[in-house]
Amino acid sequence: MRLPACTPDVRGPRERGATAVEFALVSLFFFTLLFGIVELGRLMYVWNTVQEVTRRAAREAVVRNFSTDVAALQRESIFRAGTAGVVLLPAAAEISNAEIRITYLDVNQVEVSPAPTDPADNLSACADAGRVNSCIRYVRAEVCDTDNCQGVFYEPVVGFLLAVAGVDFRIRIPISPVVMPAEGLGFVPS
Repeated sequence: MRLPACTPDVRGPRERGATAVEFALVSLFFFTLLFGIVELGRLMYVWNTVQEVTRRAAREAVVRNFSTDVAALQRESIFRAGTAGVVLLPAAAEISNAEIRITYLDVNQVEVSPAPTDPADNLSACADAGRVNSCIRYVRAEVCDTDNCQGVFYEPVVGFLLAVAGVDFRIRIPISPVVMPAEGLGFVPS
């Protein structure tokens, strides 16, 4: 029994490698679309997480001691309890505990001045009509840059590719301020 002969290559010499070129063109579009979807998802993650971070920071600030616990609650608000120093938000290196701003406000929602020394002093300031500007009634938490508190810039994962291409991909994440009425502020009755 005789085996069939291999079929000869019917493509002409000018068509060799056309599949590789077609794959390169299609994959360029496909991977651009894929990375764009990943970046959009990460942008939405960072955008929504900033809102959760400010909510957590404000919630913790209204019940914790404002004279000793501020640095710890800034770290805990970005999901890094028990650590020290500068810590980053998971999967969002543009946000750290240094960008969490906590402001203690009086009854008119203006920053207290002069600030009380501890939670017991805050209670006495709230009871004294002459020290109403030193009474903490509200707490505001926000995520903002260290210069002028306008929000942090989103840093894309493929930002180096965009920088090479000359694309300015700077999106400012909103500061998402959260204001809550003060509760115990860490006061422990003796």
